[in-house]
Amino acid sequence: MTFVKTILLSGVVLLLGISFNYKPAIPKHDPEHAPELVKGNFVDDYGIRYTINDTLWIQLPHTKFHIIKWNTKEQYLLARNDNKNPGEGGLYTRIDYMAFNKMKPWLWGYCLSVYDAKTDSIAEATAKANRTHPKEGCNGYPFSRMKRR
Repeated sequence: MTFVKTILLSGVVLLLGISFNYKPAIPKHDPEHAPELVKGNFVDDYGIRYTINDTLWIQLPHTKFHIIKWNTKEQYLLARNDNKNPGEGGLYTRIDYMAFNKMKPWLWGYCLSVYDAKTDSIAEATAKANRTHPKEGCNGYPFSRMKRR
């Protein structure tokens, strides 16, 4: 075999090996970043306004949740209530959320599964919202529906 053929054959073998070993990147659970769906400025079906980003969930005008962790796989977040909140300051909250289909302008909804836990571990372990029945899956009440403002 000539030198050129050997080089070409080696290159083909190398490319085939890379192709068969290629594994596409799978998005990993990201505990520090909010999904794009819930980032931004929103208003709920009660007329309450919100601003949400990776680290803060603000329910205007005076309620703030300092986000500790996003669980994008199971669709919830954990937060510490701001000390200046009108109620439950310094305690912990679990907020479950879900995307809506065919409900425009409502894009997604949320449920305060617990808002007065003594620790973040207790908040995380609190019973989850029932996403199969969003009209009553939030402790017997509907998920609050959210649309962009």
